[in-house]
Amino acid sequence: MATSASSHLSKAVKQQYMELPQGDKVQAMYIWIDGTGEGLRCKTRTLDSEPKSIEDLPEWNFDGSSTYQSEGSNSDMYLIPAAMFRDPFRKDPNKLVLCEVLKYNRKPAETNLRKTCKKVMEMVENQCPWFGMEQEYTILGTDGHPFGWPSNGFPGPQGPYYCGVGADKAYGRDIVEAHYRACLYAGVQICGTNAEVMPAQWEFQVGPCEGINMGDHLWIARFILHRVCEDFGVVASFDPKPIPGNWNGAGCHTNFSTKEMREEGGLKFIEESIERLGKRHRYHIRAYDPKGGLDNARRLTGHHETSNIHEFSAGVANRGASIRIPRSVGQEKKGYFEDRRPSANCDPYAVTEALIRTCLLNEEGDEPMDYKN
Repeated sequence: MATSASSHLSKAVKQQYMELPQGDKVQAMYIWIDGTGEGLRCKTRTLDSEPKSIEDLPEWNFDGSSTYQSEGSNSDMYLIPAAMFRDPFRKDPNKLVLCEVLKYNRKPAETNLRKTCKKVMEMVENQCPWFGMEQEYTILGTDGHPFGWPSNGFPGPQGPYYCGVGADKAYGRDIVEAHYRACLYAGVQICGTNAEVMPAQWEFQVGPCEGINMGDHLWIARFILHRVCEDFGVVASFDPKPIPGNWNGAGCHTNFSTKEMREEGGLKFIEESIERLGKRHRYHIRAYDPKGGLDNARRLTGHHETSNIHEFSAGVANRGASIRIPRSVGQEKKGYFEDRRPSANCDPYAVTEALIRTCLLNEEGDEPMDYKN
């Protein structure tokens, strides 16, 4: 099993240093999305005291020419603190700081999708939109081979691995447990986890989160997963179809509801939203992976618990549909629905914004509306 050289360094030696007192100073790790729209970058600065809110955190900058975000001749980009969490790696009073990225002219970087998402969320805050996202991922060795798979072959076919228990069924549970506890410590709204259908594939769920918090919490949960995997010397992949053939892909099923949907008779509003989504399938497919649908085309084949990328469908308890209404919601006539189309490597800001635009702002057509201030 190929693991990183760094993971073989002595963690006991490192711990000696991590236990040293840090005085009144605080380490703040600034985190941002790079120019790929998928990768995360981070760097740390020292603060003189523990920040109590976002307003206490200074803006910062970085070299965008090294993150696929600018050219070398004009490379300074701004980091604008947006959400703050406890740091589970350095522990209190240290912080993780999720940032928005602005270009030299103070306009949002191309992969800063938080800015418009926040604006759209503010337009509908009276409807209390809740989201829950189910993040699937695959644990790989540093050579790209799935963790625990035979070096020149395949494990037994899918069947025993989903929610499986035992050394021959659950591959890499230590990572899952470490990630879960680190998220709880950080203040991430993680609400569950399970082994998935393909061996070495897992899922964690984040939510319910209201509005912009959904994207903030999922991105920080992803960052924490990458850092935990780094410590173990392996890689977390969000590729929507990491292994071709008769193996499940990886998605990020998104559960959505509004105040009206959650109240008595809410099924009517759920059905109205699904009808609107059906008329705007192409727009959503474009928004649901960072390559405008190309990544999802490998996953949404109509097989392995997916719908076909070219067709829109909805049904109660149907995992082969674009939209699934949970059986309990069909019975209680209120609750939420699940959009099963987003890919594992989607940007949650893009996904949640698209749902609001179509379901609550009643947009139509293949392009998003531009709402001027």
